[in-house]
Amino acid sequence: MLFQEAYKAEHSENRMKHEGDVARAREHFFSSESHNLRQLLKSRFSWMNRYISENGRGLEVGCGTGVSKEFIRAREYIVSDYAEHPWLDACNVDALHTGFPDESFDFVVSSNMVHHVPYPVRFFDEMYRILKPGGVLLIQEINASFFMRTLLRLMRHEGYSFDVDVFDPQVVCTDPEDLWSANCAIPNLLFDDAAKFHTQVPQFQIVMQSYSEFFNFINSGGVIAKTFSIPLPVFLLKTIELIDTCLANCAPSVFALQRQIVLKKVTTKK
Repeated sequence: MLFQEAYKAEHSENRMKHEGDVARAREHFFSSESHNLRQLLKSRFSWMNRYISENGRGLEVGCGTGVSKEFIRAREYIVSDYAEHPWLDACNVDALHTGFPDESFDFVVSSNMVHHVPYPVRFFDEMYRILKPGGVLLIQEINASFFMRTLLRLMRHEGYSFDVDVFDPQVVCTDPEDLWSANCAIPNLLFDDAAKFHTQVPQFQIVMQSYSEFFNFINSGGVIAKTFSIPLPVFLLKTIELIDTCLANCAPSVFALQRQIVLKKVTTKK
């Protein structure tokens, strides 16, 4: 497969601007006149409401800018990150050791965070612990398709490696000392083979998996790190979104730049 060999991106080579500047990205989201980014993030979070009860209690781990609160509808929704920002409901929350009591939440949101986790299996263990029986883990993630790998090499923003065992709790998949370290192949290694996932992570059942984003991703300008984009009206962005969804689901290994997964906590580990 073209560009499948491991690629490591150095922060110093990043061709995108303002990498890791979460506060600036949040300010841009709320002040920008461009509809591109808002439409993109609305699409990334709004679908989750189909799996959320309005009376439910939820948590987002690794929330970054915290803008999911603009789109998630629930009685109580806590945004957290391993950082200290004024918009966070819970600060310095490690996704591998959240510190919340057992069975605290009806749902947990993870948006483009799993590919930064150094030990993915430990993450699922922690999510299992804090979710109530029948609770759901709602995941929006990168898909390391041909075009995603091409973009990563072009922009030198994040790297990927398919040569790691994501199901081994002792194998380091990203640099645990670098919060912005990433392996964009992690979601593919976890979810491309659903049967293998269920065998290795029996505490969760995949109840939904789909693909999305191509042109709107490329023209979003970036969620945190920024690049060039062309502002477009909402009606055109929605039309492109339909085209993107068709392309992404017809040929996910080529076009899909993002994927959605819903995992349901099973009552008893198999």
